[in-house]
Amino acid sequence: MGELLLRVYKKRIEDYFRQCRGEPREGKNGETVYVNGRPPTLTGLALALGFNSRSELADYKGTAAERKLLENARLRIENFNEEKLFEKDFARSAIFNLTNAFESAATAERPEVRLPAELVGSAYVDLYRDICAGGHGEYVLKGGRGSAKSSFVALVMIERLMGRENEHAVAMRQVGATLKDSVYARLCWAIDELGLEGEFEKKLMPLEIVRKSTGQKIYFRGADDPSKLKSLTPSFGYVGILWLEELDQFGGEGAVRNIEQSLVRGGEGVVFKTFNPPPSRNNWVNRWVAMPKSGRLVHHSTYLDVPESWLGKRFIQEAQYLKETNPTAYAHEYLGECTGAGGAVFENLTLREISDEEIGGFDRIYNGIDWGWYPDPFRFCRCAYLASERRLLVFDEIGGNKLSNRVIAEKLREKGITYSDRITADSAGEGPKSIEDLKSAGFMVRGAVKGPGSVEYSMKWLCGLKEIVIDNRRCPLAAKEFMEYEFENRGGEVVGGYPDRNNHSIDAVRYALEEVWRKRGS
Repeated sequence: MGELLLRVYKKRIEDYFRQCRGEPREGKNGETVYVNGRPPTLTGLALALGFNSRSELADYKGTAAERKLLENARLRIENFNEEKLFEKDFARSAIFNLTNAFESAATAERPEVRLPAELVGSAYVDLYRDICAGGHGEYVLKGGRGSAKSSFVALVMIERLMGRENEHAVAMRQVGATLKDSVYARLCWAIDELGLEGEFEKKLMPLEIVRKSTGQKIYFRGADDPSKLKSLTPSFGYVGILWLEELDQFGGEGAVRNIEQSLVRGGEGVVFKTFNPPPSRNNWVNRWVAMPKSGRLVHHSTYLDVPESWLGKRFIQEAQYLKETNPTAYAHEYLGECTGAGGAVFENLTLREISDEEIGGFDRIYNGIDWGWYPDPFRFCRCAYLASERRLLVFDEIGGNKLSNRVIAEKLREKGITYSDRITADSAGEGPKSIEDLKSAGFMVRGAVKGPGSVEYSMKWLCGLKEIVIDNRRCPLAAKEFMEYEFENRGGEVVGGYPDRNNHSIDAVRYALEEVWRKRGS
């Protein structure tokens, strides 16, 4: 019986590799070429041998000869894919040679689960590597139309479920009625593209996808029905994957946080969040994603990052037409940019890292202070101004409530501020006394020049710059203020003038650059 089974396995293995190689055809020069081939996988091998899943194959406790035969087959799969990795003429052969870092809860092993390179745009390669390595617990994918971010997340979710047999997944949108034609359809597509049609059962009543061999489920829920979230309890294992599609449509940061806390098991799950950025920087999701967070990776992509063949000629024509006729709408819809529509004051704002090398190259540093106690906060900002480029860079800050002048002096010293660093500070109210206190502490501080129209003039100067760059990691307070600062809106109409609220970092920057914007002709 043992010899017979061994011969059966040998024949099935050879038949499987023959099918993967493809059908022989005569080439242009008379040589034999193979077409309609596909890369061999452990899942495909397991099914060809009669097992229900790859994990069942891995757990097989046959004879030593059988185990050796199966091990040799596994090595053939590895060698085959490595040899074919860069062959352009082999259909579906360019495979990401990345070992999936998702450990199987059942076997405590790292199964080889790979995505075909032809299904992943070039912009997602590094992101995929980070996911495989377990680099982050939260992945935010934003961008314009046609950037394939939802397709990528769907593929990765199926890949992870195939590697962790104790995990389940939840895909959500704000409105439950939109699930079937969006995330459900995308996940069904991913299953089919990965050749796993026979592995999953796709149900419409209730809306769910079930892996037949393990009972793992992908649940679909709308945030508009909280009661269905409370009743979501898998019969085994835990929810290890959460996908929030069209994140901007959810009810805000607090609502999203509650969903995550309710569904994902702490420390073991991964969360994917996808959305097209709304035009206004003041939209909650744009403010939220601009603030750095440990454990989160933010990825931006556009239709320019994917092959044109994925999108079709009509899509490209529509994008080009909008680019020519309405550049602002094109930037928002197709490039995923916050175009500023919605009353934002600083349309010229850029949030990015300012490197130590950049800072070291600044010829002149400007320092400004806006005094505060409570509830108004204290703010100190350090800036550089590149006059030839009309570019302002904000790269350091101090902020807080109820800071005494003694504490402020200590914090300035901690920042390396000395008497040679000139500081311009608010001179209104208690300003003169605080200025004298800092002078006594050894700092060179002068009061800002107040006067009619100075606020409007300095604000227009800031808005007229080519670019205001703020390092949102070093200066999260300033970044938040500049990003959220908007003109007043009354009855749907934008009101002129600059609101005198939530502008303490803005004032500190105005004071710091006072000697620049007050120059004649500036």
